[in-house]
Amino acid sequence: MQLRIALAQINTVVGDLNGNADRIVEWTRRSADAGAHLVIFPEMAVTGYPVEDLALRPSFVDASVAQLEALAGRLADEGLGDLPALVGYLDRGRAGALNAAALLHHGRVVLRTAKHHLPTYGVFDEARHFTPGTRLPVFRLHGVDIAVAICEDLWQDGGPLALTREAGARLLAVLNASPYERGKSEVRRELCARRARETGAVMAYCNLVGAQDELVFDGASMVVGPNGELLASARQFEEQLLVADLDFPDAVRTVRPWRTLPGLDDETRPAGPTVERTVVSESPLAPYERLPASLAPALDPLAEVYAALVCGVRDYVRKNGFRSVILGLSGGVDSALVATLAADAIGPGDVHAVLLPSRYSSEHSITDADELVKRQGLNARTVPIRTIVDAFEAEIDLHGLAAENLQARVRGAIWMALSNEHGHLVLTTGNKSEIATGYSTLYGDSAGGFAPLKDVSKTLVWQLCRWRNEQTGPAAWLHPFGTAPIPQHIIDKPPSAELRPDQLDSDSLPPYEVLDPLLRDYVENDGGSHALIAAGHDPDLVDRVVRLVDLAEYKRRQYPPGPKITAKNFGRDRRLPITSGWREGGSHLREREKDHA
Repeated sequence: MQLRIALAQINTVVGDLNGNADRIVEWTRRSADAGAHLVIFPEMAVTGYPVEDLALRPSFVDASVAQLEALAGRLADEGLGDLPALVGYLDRGRAGALNAAALLHHGRVVLRTAKHHLPTYGVFDEARHFTPGTRLPVFRLHGVDIAVAICEDLWQDGGPLALTREAGARLLAVLNASPYERGKSEVRRELCARRARETGAVMAYCNLVGAQDELVFDGASMVVGPNGELLASARQFEEQLLVADLDFPDAVRTVRPWRTLPGLDDETRPAGPTVERTVVSESPLAPYERLPASLAPALDPLAEVYAALVCGVRDYVRKNGFRSVILGLSGGVDSALVATLAADAIGPGDVHAVLLPSRYSSEHSITDADELVKRQGLNARTVPIRTIVDAFEAEIDLHGLAAENLQARVRGAIWMALSNEHGHLVLTTGNKSEIATGYSTLYGDSAGGFAPLKDVSKTLVWQLCRWRNEQTGPAAWLHPFGTAPIPQHIIDKPPSAELRPDQLDSDSLPPYEVLDPLLRDYVENDGGSHALIAAGHDPDLVDRVVRLVDLAEYKRRQYPPGPKITAKNFGRDRRLPITSGWREGGSHLREREKDHA
């Protein structure tokens, strides 16, 4: 038996039910044109993902259900009713909202199911928003039995997925909204291969693509054979229709009797997961000519991170109604990378750079920033801040750190004023190493609407700059600059905030090559002081860095959102109290020292 499936790896917008429905219709039509017999969409494609507390609003749940039912009729009215479409949406249950999926066919909703495992780790809080489903739906299409699961049901043992082999399913269709993290692509592929072998079914894994606030979804949809072999794969960070022809043995498995349950969360159901069966069509398809397999090349690790950041910037700008961005261009490596990401994301003509030299700005910082602007074709203006700072200091007596931070706050006020005047989104240029240690100024360099480097360490910033300068070939998310977009001197020179004469980051922080591994072990791996020292970090440095990180929690709460690329970012993943008497190595209250507040 044969079956052609299409995985519609699409980019949705949370809450835009009409726009998402339009997109589902469009990609169903593409699937029909490709000769598909089944099209699979990502998790919660009707509503976008994650909907967060919108799931607690009855009006939003009702709108999702109504949109799904209207979508079924619309597909039929537009001549697409013959093609079954498996769509994720938000449904209502007796005990609360459901993260659900439905099969649309001939103008009707012929199957509904709900996610069983509701994750509460990392960025997820689904137990707050949804109630669990308890069924494995299996529908027969052209003689092939197809089971349906939703994202986390694939990751956890037990639950409905454990019934797939027993249910005799030949194909397991999984709807996903799995966020991107560094190194996660290979983990997903290994998981899909293992589950395919366990269930004895072909795995069709359709993942969301695009960005929603801080989360980035990389797509990378795939089809995996029952032996774990990768049969087809989609590109990362791009919308794509992945079409795959599948062959199934004619012999039908012996299965338990078919069971049909009347509702998604019917209180009369048997205890534990159950199988619900639906017949769409019994007769196998006549043999047809197969399409060649589509296997997308994997991105290298730095290309993957860079693409995730570009995706995060592009979708935050586009989905929030901005047409342009503005940032302070200092001549340093962080602002250089942010400017380049923005140019790649939305085009250099919509990127506005502001050069804000102070009395302490070096000549090379100004010339380096000018050179970057010329290479990339950005819009730029220079606003010297010396006289503005002098005016403040004539009225307020400030010294030391307070005087340094005044300069940063003047710059922040200028960015925000230009944003208000022209409608630009302000991009904040701080990196994760600075944010971790509090090496930033509230309402100064931390001001803005979106922070592209919020989850990017300083050492990774340098790596990404070097990688981007080496790229000359075409890519959907790279602007074709005629030369290396970032002047080499920006990458090579020692980093400095330039808030006092001859200032360097190394005056206040250890070398980033030493700092970043320690921050990774403390922030991302939750290592305590003893574990950090046992891992080889200097004890005095551990004590100093832990203190800096702990004291800066109040700053991070006020920092703009930014794309998540690691397993533990600041904000959604790492949630610690601001007011706390606990410190690694002992529990006590401590006096707050002056920092870069």
